[in-house]
Amino acid sequence: MADLKERLLPPKPASATNLRDTSYRPSASGRQPFQGVDVLGLKKRGQGLRSWIRVDAATGESQIIEVDKFTIMRRCDLPARDLRLLDPLFVYPSTILGREKAIVVNLEQIRCIITADEVLLLNSLDSYVLQYVVELQRRLKAAGGGEVWRSEGGELKTSPDYLPFEFRALEVALEAACTFLDTQAAELEIEAYPLLDELTSKISTLNLERVRRLKSRLVALTRRVQKVRDEIEQLMDDDGDMAEMYLTEKKSRMDSLFYGAEQHSVMTGYRSNDGQQSISAPVSPVSSAPDSRKLEKTFSMAKSRHDGMSSSASATENIEELEMLLEAYFVVIDSSLNKLTSLKEYIDDTEDFINIQLDNVRNQLIQFELILTTATFVVAIFGVVAGIFGMNFMIPLFDSPTAFTWVLVITGVTGAIIFSSFLWFFRYKRLMPL
Repeated sequence: MADLKERLLPPKPASATNLRDTSYRPSASGRQPFQGVDVLGLKKRGQGLRSWIRVDAATGESQIIEVDKFTIMRRCDLPARDLRLLDPLFVYPSTILGREKAIVVNLEQIRCIITADEVLLLNSLDSYVLQYVVELQRRLKAAGGGEVWRSEGGELKTSPDYLPFEFRALEVALEAACTFLDTQAAELEIEAYPLLDELTSKISTLNLERVRRLKSRLVALTRRVQKVRDEIEQLMDDDGDMAEMYLTEKKSRMDSLFYGAEQHSVMTGYRSNDGQQSISAPVSPVSSAPDSRKLEKTFSMAKSRHDGMSSSASATENIEELEMLLEAYFVVIDSSLNKLTSLKEYIDDTEDFINIQLDNVRNQLIQFELILTTATFVVAIFGVVAGIFGMNFMIPLFDSPTAFTWVLVITGVTGAIIFSSFLWFFRYKRLMPL
């Protein structure tokens, strides 16, 4: 891994002073226009060289190449909008696109272009990118030529487990993305459950903040996993997209058609003269016999119909192979999504439990405040009695030695009766469980 990392590392970039344009001059006002924005760099970003890791399909060897965007477009026959999906400066969701000569893959850290002959992977220092290259090379070398052989009749035969190169590269990319997302889901699950249990036992600001951050990470990870799952499901539901991704068969079909056209052009160059064949110049259509042109047209139409029927039959079989491959990783990513969904439901249940606890505490405080208000009203009765007897007037009750005791007893009994009446009313109205 260390040797591969050193070999795949891009060269050190030049310093910022060397990259600055020498013709850049301040404006007449003395200020530099667009200060802090490298306009020249933004203009040439799409035209500059970019480092790619190329993995050859035949040998499995990897090498570093530096090509610009337009070269990649011509080499893989891709539009510019597809290459924007692989640009690390943009943030695009996970995408798998099948084109005429390539498959564009953007799955988490794996951003590559898969053709029938090679894989072009954006050079990066990420460990998952290096693991992708190592795993793809290992599978290519392990497969070798053991899965394809020539029978005694001269026909090429393949083993039941044979997969074309583009499917192997796509499988490694799907495995890397699903493994990465499943690892993150497992780590988040291990971290979440103890934290949620601690929060239920002790509600504090620190624990609430940690749960809030955890939920933010969970939502972001769920969105990424959901996008990968939707992309795989969309491919499985569209037979046309899956048939478009079989690059090796399309290439072999084009080669056979090109070879057949060459053979046909060579055979038409031979004409018989007196029972002998001789090479001559191409015959003009004007001087050709109508029957000969009809025969050639009928032959070409029959040949095209035969090629179309054979290609559709093989495409159906290959769609089944690709669908089985996608279904295997669909199960893996769906399992990761179920983990995250269960974790989110557990977090929601914990939040509901905490809200119930807080509501219970709030209700207890309201009940205590209600009782305290009732007791304050009862105590206020003593203040009213004391205020009445504190006025400056003379009555015979003041001459009795037991008058003060009777006033206290009567006032206390009255307050107790009023307090008990309030409590009975609260219980009757079910304002508090007494």
